[in-house]
Amino acid sequence: MKFKFKEQHTLEQRKAESGKIRTKYPERIPVIVEKEPKSQIQNIDKRKFLVPSDISVAQFMWIIRKRIQLPSEKAIFLFVGKVLPQSSASMGQVYEDHKDEDGFLYVAFSGENTFGS
Repeated sequence: MKFKFKEQHTLEQRKAESGKIRTKYPERIPVIVEKEPKSQIQNIDKRKFLVPSDISVAQFMWIIRKRIQLPSEKAIFLFVGKVLPQSSASMGQVYEDHKDEDGFLYVAFSGENTFGS
């Protein structure tokens, strides 16, 4: 998936911003969240998040659900790359395993499991 944030900011701008964030908030993870383009789910009102490294993927998913006001009976899937991270994994671990060269963690969300299993 192509992230609009990457298209709107150069690699140098993104590196500088993530570096500043990590210096000021070393215990937090800079995350960019965007909707999978083909998904029918609601859009999100903001795409930049600064999350504690010790929260789980499930807790972060709950934050996203609240931001898009998704009813509990509707499904949501978070993808990092084409991977569905384990809901029990910490955001810090996901960041270490999947952070981009610019220092941000890119997360796509969808109402459908668009990448298979």
